[in-house]
Amino acid sequence: MYNPPDLKELVDRAIGNLSYNQEAGKLIDPVKYILSMGGKRLRPVLTLITCNLFSDKIDEAVMPAVGLEVFHNFTLVHDDIIDQALVRRNMPTIHSKWNVNQAILSGDVMAFVANECILQTPSRCLQKVFKIFNKAAIEVCVGQQLDIDFEKTTIVSKDEYLRMIELKTGALMATSAKIGAVIGGAEDKDAELLYDFGRNLGMAFQMQDDILDAYGDVKVFGKVQGNDIVSNKKTFLLVKALEIASVEQFKQLQEQFTMKEFDPEKKVRKVMELYDQLNIKSITENQANDYINNAFGLLEKIGVSKERKLELAQVANSLVGRNR
Repeated sequence: MYNPPDLKELVDRAIGNLSYNQEAGKLIDPVKYILSMGGKRLRPVLTLITCNLFSDKIDEAVMPAVGLEVFHNFTLVHDDIIDQALVRRNMPTIHSKWNVNQAILSGDVMAFVANECILQTPSRCLQKVFKIFNKAAIEVCVGQQLDIDFEKTTIVSKDEYLRMIELKTGALMATSAKIGAVIGGAEDKDAELLYDFGRNLGMAFQMQDDILDAYGDVKVFGKVQGNDIVSNKKTFLLVKALEIASVEQFKQLQEQFTMKEFDPEKKVRKVMELYDQLNIKSITENQANDYINNAFGLLEKIGVSKERKLELAQVANSLVGRNR
C-alpha cells in the first residue's frame, strides 16, 4: 500500500511533467503558476488511494488523478475572480498577478488540459470514468451558480446551503474517490460507498474552509481573513448564526450583510463578535465532525481488509486536524 505523502509526491511529479502547447506562453504561464503553488493535492491523492484499495497497480490512475487536480485548480482560478480574492495559498491570485481576462482564458484552457488527462484512463473503463467526471464538472458549476445566487439572497436555509456545498465541493471529492475505485476494479457497491465517503469528506472540508476563512491565520491558511464576510458570501457560519440569533443579533447581522458602503475591517470585527456570542465556530466544527464520522461509517462497509483502509482513514483524519 502507498501512503499519502508518497502519493502526493507522485502527483506533484506528474503535474510537473505535463506538456502544453507552447505557442502562446502567456496562456500557459498562469497555468503553471497555480499548479506550482502546491496544496494538499487531496483529490488526486484520494483517487490514488481508492484505486490502491483494490489494486496495487496505481499507475493507471495517475493521469486521471492529475486531471481531477487540474480541474479543481481551474475552478479556483474562476472562483478567485468571482470572489475578487487577492491571495491564494499565500501567493497572489492569477487575476491579481496578471489580469482578469488572462485569468479567464488560462482558467478555460485548464478545463481542457484536465480532459486530456482524464482521457488517459484505461480503455476498459474510460467511458464510465469520463461520464462520472463530466457529471461532477457540471455539478460543480451548478454549485458555484447557487453560491453566486445566494450572495443576493437575504436568507438562505441550512438545507439550501448544504445542497450548494454538496455540489460545489462534495461532488468533486466524491468523484475523485469513485474514479479511483473504478480504475482499481472495485465492484459497483464499493464504488458507490466510496462516492458517498468522498461526498461526506467534501462537506466536512468545506465547513472547515468556512471556519478557516473567518478564524484562520493568513500565514498558515494562505487567504485573507474574513474575505467571505466582506464579500457577503453565505457560509455555514452565517447561515447557522441567522438561524439561532436573537431578534437583535439577527438585525445586526442583517445590517452588516446589506450595507452598501462599509469599512471591511470593522465589518469583519463586528460579524466575528456576533459569531463568538453565538458560539458559531464550535457549532460548525461539530457539524463538520459529524460528516467526518459519517465518512468513517461508510469506510467500514467497504469490502476490503481493514489494513488496506488505513491510508484512506489517515486522509480523512487529516481533515480534522486542519490548522485553525
